[in-house]
Amino acid sequence: MMKENIRIKETRIKLTTDIKDHGLIGFILKERFLLEDYIRRRPYFLTSLEPLSADEGPLIVRMMLKAGLIGGVGPMAAVAGTISELSLYHLMDKGSKYSIIDNGGDIAIINDRKVNIGLYAGDSPLSGEIGFQLKASRKPKGVCTSSGTIGHSISFGRADAVTVFAPRASVADALATSIANAANGDRDYEAVENALEKAESFRDYFQGVLVVVGENAGIIGKIPKLVKTDKKVTIGELWDV
Repeated sequence: MMKENIRIKETRIKLTTDIKDHGLIGFILKERFLLEDYIRRRPYFLTSLEPLSADEGPLIVRMMLKAGLIGGVGPMAAVAGTISELSLYHLMDKGSKYSIIDNGGDIAIINDRKVNIGLYAGDSPLSGEIGFQLKASRKPKGVCTSSGTIGHSISFGRADAVTVFAPRASVADALATSIANAANGDRDYEAVENALEKAESFRDYFQGVLVVVGENAGIIGKIPKLVKTDKKVTIGELWDV
């Protein structure tokens, strides 16, 4: 098993994979070039906070557009998850059965053994205290987190963390952003309830969602088994069972 950090401009990937000669850096450079070239010709793609309906361009663009339409957000809300998802497909094409691509908390994963993922939720007391135990699976999946209190991504809510478990990381990323945007209310529990109400409208696209606001948390659907951590492990750090 090999581990590697990959940094290409805004892309910050923590990679764990069973593929030695993965060629992932060149693959990501190519996908980023296609995306950047598209944005140069259509700058509104970069700035839109609303979904765009155009069904054109390279695969990375079409995936982001589709995810944005599903989540009701601009396509760039899905950029990190889409790069993770495409990178996972690239590794699977090379025969990978165990790969984790963590792109700033937006994770695409295939795992032939159990794996734990830690939760980072800013100043919430739950941050670093719990994680998720993912069962072994031959199917790829996405685990994406959005926050209104940490990170540089645009969010109109105040969730410490909204983590979405879905078959596709691109869609999970867009949904996490959309649900986190709805985490508003005078009290923390109201913000959780509003976020979960928003998540309800996306039930066809995810397995489960965890919303954390301060000391309050809520779940919709089915999330992986929760496990105790020791405050040293955050989302971006993974450890085998």
